[in-house]
Order: sequence, then structure tokens, then C-alpha cells
Amino acid sequence: MSAEVTPDASTRAERLEASRRFLEESFNEGDLAVADQYLAPEATDHDPAMPAHLEHLRGPDRFKTTVKLYREAFPDIRMKVEEAFCDGDTVILRWRSTGTHRGPLLAFAATGATVEVTGIDILRWSGDKIVDAWGQWDNLGLARQIGAAPPEGSTGDRLGQRLQHLTARRMRRRAHA
Repeated sequence: MSAEVTPDASTRAERLEASRRFLEESFNEGDLAVADQYLAPEATDHDPAMPAHLEHLRGPDRFKTTVKLYREAFPDIRMKVEEAFCDGDTVILRWRSTGTHRGPLLAFAATGATVEVTGIDILRWSGDKIVDAWGQWDNLGLARQIGAAPPEGSTGDRLGQRLQHLTARRMRRRAHA
């Protein structure tokens, strides 16, 4: 018999609602208090698309900085959790976000482009706090929509593919040298 305590239905429902509020209210309304309410101080965010200059931050500070970054770039951002699941201490969210690129996003100037991005977040809870978060979202799609990457099939895309082939050839030669 396992000593692990399985959350009951009410705890699962509370975590689902809290996870939805955590994403939607922070991004849509700029309510950064939800970060303090739901994130453990040392919570770890495992988002491979996280800008390097934010890597040293943890918990609410990292999340608040991320939300501010995207709300400044997309002041009309709307994030909607479209589906959510809870299994034990883990909540999985599938979301869609839209907005207009009206401010700089890192080194990328505002374009006025209306964008749509989808993603999935996996949140691990301990008690009433999120302690780990894993995010995967369509950052290449966002880059293409704001002109930071060439559209698929375009001349720029084909040129990039050829440059990658040259780079790959050099890398293989170095690996075998």
C-alpha cells in the first residue's frame, strides 16, 4: 500500500481552477498578485524558450517578469485555458493566447501584427503552491508572426535551410576530426 496521499475531487477541482486563474488573470488582467498567491518562492520554471537574462530568477519574481514582458509587447493579450486536467499533484493546461504586437519584445520592435499562439503548461503542486512548471509553446510560430523568423516556404526560409545545411556539414567535419 502506498503512503502517498491522493488529492480528493474537491482538491483536484480547486487546483484546476487555481491553475486557470493563475494563467488567465495574470496575463489578461495583469494581476501579478496571483503569482504570490500560487507560486512557491523557489518554484522552478522549465521553459526552454525562457530568455537567458531571466534564468537566475525563481518563483513569483520570474513569473511576474515574464508576464510584464509579454503584456508590454502585447497590451491587449488574451490568454484562454481551453482544456485542463488534474492527476494527483499535477495539472496540465492547454491554452491559446492572442494579442497585437504593439511594444518591443526583447530585441524585436513592435510590428502591429495580430498574433495567435498555443501552448501547454504542466504544473506540479505541493499543498497550495506550484513548485514546478514545464511549458511548451509555439515560439517559432510567434517569431514568424512578428517577422523575427521568415514565413515557412519563403525565400528567407529556403535560404536559412541552406545555411543550416552548410553549418551542419561543418559541424560533422569537426565532430569527426
